Amino acid sequence: MKLEKPMRSYGDMCGIARALDVIGERWALLVVRELILGPKRFTDLRSGLPNVGPDVLSQRLRELEAAGVVRRRTLAPPAASRVYELTERGRALEPVLHALGEWGSAAPVPPGSPRLGVDSTIIALRTLFDAREAGDLAATYELRLGDQVFRARVAGGALEVERGEAPEADATIVSEPWPLGGMLWQGYALEDAERAGDASVDGDRRAVARFLRLFPLPAGG
Repeated sequence: MKLEKPMRSYGDMCGIARALDVIGERWALLVVRELILGPKRFTDLRSGLPNVGPDVLSQRLRELEAAGVVRRRTLAPPAASRVYELTERGRALEPVLHALGEWGSAAPVPPGSPRLGVDSTIIALRTLFDAREAGDLAATYELRLGDQVFRARVAGGALEVERGEAPEADATIVSEPWPLGGMLWQGYALEDAERAGDASVDGDRRAVARFLRLFPLPAGG
């Protein structure tokens, strides 16, 4: 039987140090990120975090559960799947993740071909939304990212994004996460993405053009 190493502690009374005692281990905060948008099965977490081994992921989940950040539950029939979800204490980390995401968006992109997951894309939209750029825009969008669907509503200088279809949408954007990220943050023109087969749009194209300008990177990004 393999013995797990005890969780390390900074032994410091500072709230920052005590927070890092709970979520400072490698992958812990990314596990929280993957659960921000709702419960997931272990296999779903593995899909969202393909670079973490199953043993490490299992250990992080146990640690986060012991710390009261994550809990397990079984869905009602017919699904009856066991899922992981954030507790109220875990959900309180969302603004922390947003602040970290905004700060990290100004850092250089990792070399190679770094991935952009669906959940991290949606969280980036929440993090980088610019209310001043939105102005008086009032529009609803259906975002189809891979096999996942989200409803995004911009109104009153605020953004709401949730899982699910948007039958009343002014426009629908279909893309994988990385082309959408390219259109949002790397100068990949919508028309070029459409010609390459990386994206498609249905509905009000002017509303889509405005949507793509609502999430500027912070200075230095």
